[in-house]
Parts: sequence; C-alpha cells; structure tokens
Amino acid sequence: MDPAIVLREATRADIDALVEFNAAMAWETEHKRLDPAVLRSGVEAVFDDVRRGIYLVAGHAGAVVAGLLVTYEWSDWRCGDWWWVQSVYVRPEARGRGVFRALYGAIEARARTAGAVGLRLYVERDNARARRTYAALGMQETAYRMYEHPFAVPAADRR
Repeated sequence: MDPAIVLREATRADIDALVEFNAAMAWETEHKRLDPAVLRSGVEAVFDDVRRGIYLVAGHAGAVVAGLLVTYEWSDWRCGDWWWVQSVYVRPEARGRGVFRALYGAIEARARTAGAVGLRLYVERDNARARRTYAALGMQETAYRMYEHPFAVPAADRR
C-alpha cells in the first residue's frame, strides 16, 4: 500500500464522501441510481446508532479515497457476530494501490480483537476482479445463494 494512505474510522465529516461512494458503487456494480435523500439518511443512521455498524475510510493527500461499512449479524450457531463488509468503494484513481487490502486488514484485526466469528461480504456474481481480490485475502466462496423479499417502505418511515 502507498505509505501516504491513512486509515481511520469515519466521522460525520465524511458523510458526503460516503454518500458519493455508495452512489458510485451502486451504479458501477448494479447500474442502480439510488435515491440521494434515502442514501444520505442511511449513511447518517450508522453514526446515530453504533449498533448499526462502523465505517472505515482511507485518506490520501487530505482527501478520502475509499471507504467501507461493517455491520453485524448474530450467529446463534457460533455464539458470536459475523462482521459483514459492505459498501466497499475505492476511487478509480486509488485502485490497484493496496487500499482495499489495507482497509480489509484493519477490519480483520478489529474483528478478531472484538471476538467476531469471521468476516462475510456480498459480491456481484459477475465481478471477477472483486472475487479474485477477496480470494487472495483468504476469503472463501460459500455454498449459499441469497434470496430477498424487499418491502416498499416510505422514506419517511425508515430509521
């Protein structure tokens, strides 16, 4: 990793960058345009309730160049939390410099210290580059398929 990259826990001052990253990631990976107001409320909600998760960011030359969100899922089978890595985004000009690897390493260390049972993440099935990156970090593809049943919830009722 570029030694000029600095990792830290995100603060409310990073909300604009995190909203931008999430919108860009949704477009790049799924060609989805997210509702900016809902997205901003969703990012802010993490800072309003620590049980929702934490964001880590990577900075370079005074600018935030990458971020990710960690959320928690209780496992009764293992009597511990899985840490889910979500909302991963690295600005194009910062890619290929070990930024995600550094963020992942920081999250892995925090998860181990906290007693988590492991790390999980979602990846688009056609995103071969991301899948190679995750495998190189020691992650394994699971046998599970994901199903969902989204509900239409008015934005005013969220949070």
